[in-house]
Order: sequence, then C-alpha cells, then structure tokens
Amino acid sequence: MPPFLISFYHAAMAVMSAFIYRFPSHKLKVIGITGTNGKTTTCHLITEILERAGFKVGMTTSIDFKIKDKIWPNNTKQSMLGRFKLNQFLRQMVKAGCDYAVIETTSEGIKQYRHLTIKYHAAIITNVTKDHLESHGGIDKYRQAKEKLFHKPNIHIINLDMPFFKHFLKYPSEAKWGYEIYRNNLEIALGEDKVVRAENIVYHNLHSHFDIAWARRRTRAKLNLAGEFNIYNALASTCLALVEKIDLTVVKQALAKIKPPAGRLDEVLTDRGFRVFVDYAHSEDALLQVYRTITELPHQRIISVLGATGGGRDKAKRPVLGILARDFTDIIFVTNEDPYDENPISIIDQVLAGVLNPLPADKAKFDLIKVSDNHWQIKTGRKDKEVFKVIDRKQAIIKALSLASLGDIVIITGKGAEEVMAVARNKKIPFSDRMVVEEYLKQSDAEIV
Repeated sequence: MPPFLISFYHAAMAVMSAFIYRFPSHKLKVIGITGTNGKTTTCHLITEILERAGFKVGMTTSIDFKIKDKIWPNNTKQSMLGRFKLNQFLRQMVKAGCDYAVIETTSEGIKQYRHLTIKYHAAIITNVTKDHLESHGGIDKYRQAKEKLFHKPNIHIINLDMPFFKHFLKYPSEAKWGYEIYRNNLEIALGEDKVVRAENIVYHNLHSHFDIAWARRRTRAKLNLAGEFNIYNALASTCLALVEKIDLTVVKQALAKIKPPAGRLDEVLTDRGFRVFVDYAHSEDALLQVYRTITELPHQRIISVLGATGGGRDKAKRPVLGILARDFTDIIFVTNEDPYDENPISIIDQVLAGVLNPLPADKAKFDLIKVSDNHWQIKTGRKDKEVFKVIDRKQAIIKALSLASLGDIVIITGKGAEEVMAVARNKKIPFSDRMVVEEYLKQSDAEIV
C-alpha cells in the first residue's frame, strides 16, 4: 500500500475512534510526555504531584494504567495505546470524574496518528537520543515525529540540556517553559520565570538532594529516585506543576515520597549481602544512565544481564549495548529479550559482538580468552571480566544470581516490569524478570534452611 494511503488510513481511524467515544479528551486536561527516555517516570511524577494537589488523575504508560485509585499492569507491549483503545480509555477517565489524563506519547504512536484527535493541554519533551531510527528513517525524522506533539498544546515544557532543544522551542504556545541542570543562558529567550534549574546536587544511595532554582526563588528538595536522569524527570514535572499553579511545597512532598515505577531501577530486596535491580533500559542512552547510576553505589562487582529487542528494531544499537555492558560491568550475561520473529541467537550474537570486540583504543589493553563456546574471559590489565552467552533468559538470570556474593550488584535490563516476552508468530508468553529473581531467592532460602 502506498505511504499516503497508509497515513490516510491511520488518520481516518483516529477521527473515527474519537467520534465513537465522543471526543473524551475535550473534557480532560491531557498532559502528553514524549522523549526517548524518562517518559514513564515523568508520568508517575506528574500524577503524584497532581494527586497531592487534590486532583483526580488517569494515566497510561508503557508499564501500567491508572484511573483514580485503580492501577493495573500494561501487558499490551504498547507504550502508547492504539487509537480506539486510547479514546476508550480517556472516556473511562471522564466517566470516573478525572480532571487530568497523563499520557505517555511515543514517536511510533505519533507516526500512526494515535495523537491526532487528542486535545493536549500540555506537551513535555524529556530528551531525544538514538532509538527507533530504522522505523523512522534516521534521527531527524525521529525528532520531527516527536515535534508533532508540540503543534497545538497551550503549554510546552522543554529539556534545555538536550542537543535538539531549539527545534522544540520554535513552535508557538501560550506558555513555554524550560528546565536544565547545565546553564544554556536561555532566560532572556524564555523569561527568567520560565526556566527551572537544579543546582547544588548531592547524590546519595538511591536518592538525591538538590536546589530547585526558579524565578529568583530557591528551595531544597529531596528526590526519592536515583540518578541525574531522574532529576531531569523531576524538573519537567516541576515545570508542569508551576504552570498549573501548584505550590512548590506540594511538589517537594511528591518528589520526596514518590516510589520508583515498577521496573525502573527497581530493587528486589534480598538479605544475601548482594543487591539486585531490574530496569527497562533498552536504548543506548538509557542503559548508559542506568550503568552510571549503578556504578555510583557501593559495590564489589557488578553483574549484568542484558539482551536486545528483535523485530528489526534498531539493529545498529545492539553491539553498542554490549560495549556499555563491558565497559561498566564485571560479569556479563548476554541473553534473549523480546525476539519477536527474529532468530534469538542472531540478536544475542550481535550484542555479544560489542562485548567481545575491542575498540581501536582498547586493543593494546584487551586480551580475550575463549574458555568455551559460550564463555570468555577479558583481560584488561586492571580487572578481569567474565562473559557468558546464555540463550534462555531465565537461566541467564539464575546463573547471574548464583555467582553473586557479598557486596555485588546484579543489574538485569531490557524488560523491567514487563510480564510477557514477545516471540515469533505474534505470541506473548508469560515472563517476568522480577518473578524469576524472587523464585530463585525463595528456593535458595529453602536450601539454606
């Protein structure tokens, strides 16, 4: 089918779905969050702030759905619902008496016009990094897809520290706000009272303290989430709160009390003397940020379990994920993730290629020893590393946990809180990283007793 007919079909379905459900977004204040990373956490932060301010909120993210007090997991494997499901969901929010709808709005969703008939009150961009590039045809088209969210909303909130921020500033709006950690001197362009900044940041174990600096005001805040990337998410949420006239005291309470969204640097508690985290990170930038945060925690060794998504998604990033695992962790398990119709072994081997092949700068200090067909040792001159290829994801996680000892950290990435694995023929089979960890720990406890 010609591309223009495909576009017409998607647009027509968007209009039809809105008509069937009586344009529910017109009865809500819809907050759309787009960006490569940080969308889900920002949705949760905004929802927490709005609810503490006394509003009734509905939310849809890649991991969960929420209508007022009812919360349930998103097992659709869609970060943004399809047109009919989304409008149906918004209609349910209206019936429940919600004031706001917070929607994770993806570039893939925008490309398919899922956003077309949604009346967005505010648009927020978290960042633009490499992801879904094959689907969109390059970084520029990927960015342009996200820009479409900014064509109509009254409120624009933009990360001023991302390289592409000027592209998002160009669209007219009634209120244009920015947030940053590193000064870009845009107060003159936006107005000093339209830029929110984090200053005097102090990172702790799994939280941080920083000053919220805004319009010559300054207040010390605690964020109950780890890492610089979550400070950006908190700043975006703070901007939205200030635009909506919510007092900073409410914002501070929400930031201090927020619980990490399921599968976002989510710790599985254990009394074994080592720590276990599961995280959704599956893009280059997200994995980099997670590894940076993990390495700041006290540890002896870091044991990583990772793979890459199939279905033709961003094949170029697969070896890069492997390079990051090699550079930041000590024992690496490369395994299956969500292969869809691709050969799982082929995907694993592409990630593994990044782990095992040194970059030019590394070659002088990189010795690779093949122990077996699925086990390698890397001699770097500083700290020896172990690399394992384990096709079965459950077995990879179990093996990683079995090697963990006092002071180690096990970080399992790629699926986060997902409860299914996408395999061939459009099938979804039950699978949970967290459940595998919990079952292993229970069995080991029984053996110890």
